[in-house]
Amino acid sequence: MEIQNFAELKTMVGKQLPPTDWITVTQEMINDFAKATLDFQWIHLDVERAKKESPFGGPIAHGFLSSSLLPEFMAKAISIKSAKMGVNYGMNKLRFPHHVPAGGRLRAHITLADAEDYGDNGVKTTYDVVLELEGAKKPAVVAQMVSLAFE
Repeated sequence: MEIQNFAELKTMVGKQLPPTDWITVTQEMINDFAKATLDFQWIHLDVERAKKESPFGGPIAHGFLSSSLLPEFMAKAISIKSAKMGVNYGMNKLRFPHHVPAGGRLRAHITLADAEDYGDNGVKTTYDVVLELEGAKKPAVVAQMVSLAFE
C-alpha cells in the first residue's frame, strides 16, 4: 500500500493493511541468525537431533528471528512516499504463541494502531502485527511495533 504523506497516514489509524506475501524461514536463515546472536541451542541448529529429541519434530527458528522479520514485512506492507527515512523505535508487546519450523512460511497481518507527530518533521507509528504461520492454528508472533519516520 502506498501512502502519499503523514497526513494521509493518520487517516488510516484503526485500519488493517492488506496481508503481506509469504516469507519462508529457511534453515540457512536460522543458522545465520544463530551466528549473529551467538544463540547456538541445538533445537535451532542440530537438524538430526531436533528430529529425534525435540517436541517440535525438527529444528525451529529462534523467536527473535521471527520478530526480526517485522521491519521487512512492514516495508512490504506500506510505503510512505514523503518519508525520507525511518527507524525502529521498539516494541510495546511481543509474544511467540507458536514455534516456526525450518521451512515454515510466515506472512503479516498489520493494523495501524496509532500515528502521532514526532518533532517537527516526524511521525511515530504504532502497528499491531500478527505473523501468521501457514497451516498453524495459532500465530507465530503477536507484536505491537513502534516506528519513527521523517519527511
